[in-house]
Amino acid sequence: MLIGVPKEIKNHEYRVGLTPASARELTAHGHQVLVQTGAGTAIGLTDEQYLAAGAQMADSASETFARAEMIVKVKEPQPQECAMLRPGQILYTYLHLAPDPQQTQALIESGAVCIAYETITGPGGGLPLLAPMSEVAGRMAVQAGAHYLEIAHGGRGLLLGGVPGVAPGHVAVIGAGVVGTNALQMAVGLGARVTVLDKSVDRLRQLDLIFGNRISTVYSTAHSIEEAVLDADLVIGGVLVPGAAAPKLVTRSHISRMKKGAVVVDVAIDQGGCFETSHATTHAEPVYLVDGVVHYCVANMPGAVARTSTFALNNATIGHALALASKGWKEALRSDAHLRHGLNVCQGKVTYEAVARDLGYAYVDSATLLG
Repeated sequence: MLIGVPKEIKNHEYRVGLTPASARELTAHGHQVLVQTGAGTAIGLTDEQYLAAGAQMADSASETFARAEMIVKVKEPQPQECAMLRPGQILYTYLHLAPDPQQTQALIESGAVCIAYETITGPGGGLPLLAPMSEVAGRMAVQAGAHYLEIAHGGRGLLLGGVPGVAPGHVAVIGAGVVGTNALQMAVGLGARVTVLDKSVDRLRQLDLIFGNRISTVYSTAHSIEEAVLDADLVIGGVLVPGAAAPKLVTRSHISRMKKGAVVVDVAIDQGGCFETSHATTHAEPVYLVDGVVHYCVANMPGAVARTSTFALNNATIGHALALASKGWKEALRSDAHLRHGLNVCQGKVTYEAVARDLGYAYVDSATLLG
């Protein structure tokens, strides 16, 4: 199979779908890899490295899309990229369709086979292709929050860890999954006072065993979220309903009553966000104020540490990329139920139930398309 890797074009997005090592893995199995010139240059992955790995170079995105049987990306295709997709072509990337009706419609119209990293499951029931970027985003959330708590950036003028004689800041983490766990690790490391909220008592029990009295674990209810948010200096939203729009757990009323200069970081923004006042921002303009509260809602947070993120992502994605290339999409999905969960849009039909429900499309079971 001929696999194409276009250069990412989303704002300040420097990650790349395949590293030279991943390209070499594919070419070693008899596949061809076509990489757009300069796709990895910003993070030190040169065209020469791709050529040494056995890849070919394409001068433009249009050439890459036109020639490739499968497109491997990082972020969801932008409108001009959706327009270059064709019927039967495989698209393998993050999609986050539930809060994005325009992209969903464009992918339906393309007739392409669209497989989303974020809904592919793992043997343990997790989301192994989402996990590495959630790890990065969770850790970055605390870095970003600490930065924007500085008074020069609109914050309260607070040092999260405090100093001897001065109390540390309070970090509330909503959701104890991969994002939340990595966020609280960073917050604890900085010396902040940390509260983590989740609906899974088993998960809270696990975290309590690990962190002990360095964190407070609280069962998540509307009341406990309100209490934590109003007391917090930094709130990190890390909730996830796989493939579906994120629930709005922090209301506009909560935001209006928070401390002035407090910061909220909405890591769930890719799925629409879990703060009622959230809207997606970019690395170029990452924050805005609502009622004196700083909102950081960058939709591709890991793109800021693009080299680390690219290698972490490729570790998770290359196995399925190789399966799709070697077996073809139908056989690869038939033989792997976990990969099959990644099929969101296929040949003009919505094949992921949460996306169909949230956007009002008819849901088509992927089994009917696989024969």
